[in-house]
Amino acid sequence: MSRGIWAFVLIWFGQLTSLVGSGLTSFALGVLVYQTTDSVTAYALIVLCTMAPNVLLSPLAGALVDRWDRRWAMILSDTGAGLSTLAIVLLLITGRFELWPICLATAASSAFSAFQWPAYSAATTLLVPKKQYGRANGMVQLGRAIGLIASPALAGFLVAQIEVWGVILIDFATFLFAVLTLLLVRIPRPAPTPAGEAAKGSLWGEIVYGWTYLTARPGLLGLLIIFALTNFLLGAVMVLFTPLVLSFTDARALGAMTSIGASGMLFGGLAMSVWGGPKRRIHGVLGFLLLEGLALSIGGLRPSVPLITLAAFGFFFSFPIVNASSDAIWQSKVAPDVQGRVFAMRSTIAMSFMPLAYVLAGPLADRVFEPLLAVGGPLAGSVGQLVGVGPGRGIGLMLVAMGLGIVLATAASVLYPRIRLVEDELPDALTEALSETPTEEPGNRRGDQRPSDPVGSELPAR
Repeated sequence: MSRGIWAFVLIWFGQLTSLVGSGLTSFALGVLVYQTTDSVTAYALIVLCTMAPNVLLSPLAGALVDRWDRRWAMILSDTGAGLSTLAIVLLLITGRFELWPICLATAASSAFSAFQWPAYSAATTLLVPKKQYGRANGMVQLGRAIGLIASPALAGFLVAQIEVWGVILIDFATFLFAVLTLLLVRIPRPAPTPAGEAAKGSLWGEIVYGWTYLTARPGLLGLLIIFALTNFLLGAVMVLFTPLVLSFTDARALGAMTSIGASGMLFGGLAMSVWGGPKRRIHGVLGFLLLEGLALSIGGLRPSVPLITLAAFGFFFSFPIVNASSDAIWQSKVAPDVQGRVFAMRSTIAMSFMPLAYVLAGPLADRVFEPLLAVGGPLAGSVGQLVGVGPGRGIGLMLVAMGLGIVLATAASVLYPRIRLVEDELPDALTEALSETPTEEPGNRRGDQRPSDPVGSELPAR
């Protein structure tokens, strides 16, 4: 195993630890805010502060990541997020718990985390041979699955033992551990490419370049549009799943169904880590995206615990394979020295529709679909014969429709040659040699900047 792969594994382990710690804070802080304020609005405000700064600052963060050493960009992200977490601990210990200071600290942590994903993904390109991109991204998805599954259960236990501030302090320790792993490795700098030379200019110009790069490559842009659509539908599913299940069973069953379904993501990430995905990665994207859509539609057909659990498992199993295959395509096709700004723009566009889904899903369910399939409703005698009538069946119809939407989007992608042939039409970036490039001390390379001063997670989006 090459030095680059060992460095990637060490970084991955540090980020996995930090991811679990962040999950602890997210769960514990959400519980504390809701129990203290007894307000859904306050809870929603915390969620908004967790997401909005990351989305808004991603284009700026991506441009800065390309200017800086990738390792130091990740260290800045982990250090800033860790200090923001420590500020929350201090507020709790001193008894100064108020909503707005917590929101500010959470927003600061989200802002620092905007540097994390573009730097992490771009660093992976420089450390791992191209033929191993699928496995490496499978490991990243596996880490996200572990955090998603382990953090809530662990946080629920720890809150009862050491209180919320103790749980958040553990999160701070995981940030320190992640920084330590980064200090132990070196990440080679990307070699200059024509794309990188063309992108140089003012900071604003480099931010805009991320969008310009995408519009000049319709295959990648088309793939991104498909993911923006599916992320919108995913956001709606996250809102609707709990009301759907509770419409015909109890909270205990909901917990079991959620755990079993989410375990599919763990198995999918593990499978991708071992398998590495199909040789043609677009087949991994479109094939398992089709499975996601079919699983979603099946889950909406009947108010059945086994059926919905199986559908949830299939959906979550497909999710990391789609993501890892997509990441491998982007890492292969985007020049390494512009990956920070391109990946950040990609993330911004892909995630930007999820808040809209949070806003629309509830009213659509309550005011449109549920009345349509109420007993005696307009669709009770037609569509109701297929999906049933009564409480929750309108939400079931929404899931069926969203699943079919994903199926149609996948079919459109197959028919659109720019997406279907994206691996053939776009040349690979010259990254293979970079994974074995001798490393140098950061700060001694021409064009490198060390960010000594700051300048200027739920399911992950694609």
